[in-house]
Amino acid sequence: MVVKSSKKVNSLKSKNKKDKDKRDKDVYLAIQLTIVIIFLAIMSKFFVIVNAGERGVMMQFGKVQEQVLGEGIHVIVPIVYTVEKLSVRVQKQESSAEASSKDLQDVFTDVALNWHIIPAEANAIFQQIGDEKAVVDRIIYPAVEEVLKAVMAKYTAEEIITKRGEVKAAVDNFLTLRLVTYHIAVDDISLVHVHFSERFSDAVEAKQIAEQEAKRGEFLALKAVKEAEAKVNLAKGEAEVQRLLRDNLTAELLERQAIEKWNGKLPLIVGDGSKNILDLSKLLNSRN
Repeated sequence: MVVKSSKKVNSLKSKNKKDKDKRDKDVYLAIQLTIVIIFLAIMSKFFVIVNAGERGVMMQFGKVQEQVLGEGIHVIVPIVYTVEKLSVRVQKQESSAEASSKDLQDVFTDVALNWHIIPAEANAIFQQIGDEKAVVDRIIYPAVEEVLKAVMAKYTAEEIITKRGEVKAAVDNFLTLRLVTYHIAVDDISLVHVHFSERFSDAVEAKQIAEQEAKRGEFLALKAVKEAEAKVNLAKGEAEVQRLLRDNLTAELLERQAIEKWNGKLPLIVGDGSKNILDLSKLLNSRN
C-alpha cells in the first residue's frame, strides 16, 4: 500500500510539472507575440502609404512642408513628422443659386461642377483652407453663387434661354479663373436646370401664343391675296380666250363648224324668212 501511494504521488507531481511547463510556454509565446505586435506598431509609424488618387501633405511638428508626397510608401520620422492625405481625384459638386437677369427677372439655376485639387499644390490648399469639406463649404459654394450672379446679370432672360451655350462658357471661364487662385482646377460645369419665376413663365407662354396667332393671321392674309390673284389671273385668261375667239370667228369658220356638227338630215337650207343664212347644199356641191 505504501508503494502504491508513493507511485501515485510521483505521478501527480509529474503531471503538475508538465502543466506548469505548458503554462510557462504559453506565457512566453504570448509575451513574444506582444513584443512583435508592439515592434510592428512602432515600425509602422516610420512608414506612410499614400493611396492612388491621393497626395500626402507632410508636416513637421504641425508646420506644413513644401514637399508633397506622391502615391506609394514613404519613410518618415514619427512624432517629428505627420502626414495628412488629400484626394486629388475629380469630384462632383451640385449646388443651386438664385440670380437676377439683365432685365431684372429672377433666375434659378442648378449647377453640377466637376473639380479637383491641383496635385502639386495640395500642401498650399491644406495650409490655407483645410481638407476637402472645408474646400467645398468655404470656396466652392460661394464661388459658384457669385459667378452665376455676375454672369446672369449680363444677359436678359430671353438671352439666357437662347444663348445657353454662351452663358455656360462664360460661367466656366469665370469660375476657372476664380478657383485656380485657391489651387482648384475646374474640369467641367453643367447648367443642369435653368428656370424663372411663374409670372415670367406665364408671360413667355402668352407671348408665344400671340406670336403664333400673328403668324397664323399673316398666313391667312397671304393665302387670301394668293387666292384673289389666282381669280384675277383666271378671269384675265378667260377674257383673253373670248377675245381670241372673237378675232378668229369668220363666216367660213361658222359654216365649217356647222357642217362638222350636221347629222345628215334636212333641211339643208337654214334661214329666217326670205333671207338665207346658210345653204348647206351649195357647200356640199362645192366640196364635191
